Amino acid sequence: QVQLVESGGGLVQAGGSLRLSCAASGRTFSSYKMGWFRQAPGKEREFVAAISGSGYFTSYGDSVKGRFTVSRDNAKNTVYLQMNSLKPEDTGVYYCAADRASQNLRVGVPSYDYWGQGTQVSVSS
Repeated sequence: QVQLVESGGGLVQAGGSLRLSCAASGRTFSSYKMGWFRQAPGKEREFVAAISGSGYFTSYGDSVKGRFTVSRDNAKNTVYLQMNSLKPEDTGVYYCAADRASQNLRVGVPSYDYWGQGTQVSVSS
């Protein structure tokens, strides 16, 4: 069982930056692939980024490529999402998630076994 707690959300103007953190419980954090998703009101949950257990491999959604960077610190059981050049369409609740079993990085919600409670990101124009 893994418990995930996100932090770092807030209100920012377009063009600004935020860094989200996701702290995980447990002693096997490095064995989990980690993902970030977001959900805007009235929309489905959308893949944002994922990172392998070692941190060597990453994957990004098309809408955030070149602006967002996912990273992790296994010594601190934490995964990060650095968000730059934010746009109003980046607004939503951001969730981190843990995938314990997949061989490769996954973009689908059902592939992830554990989820945090989410943190709100609001970008004003």
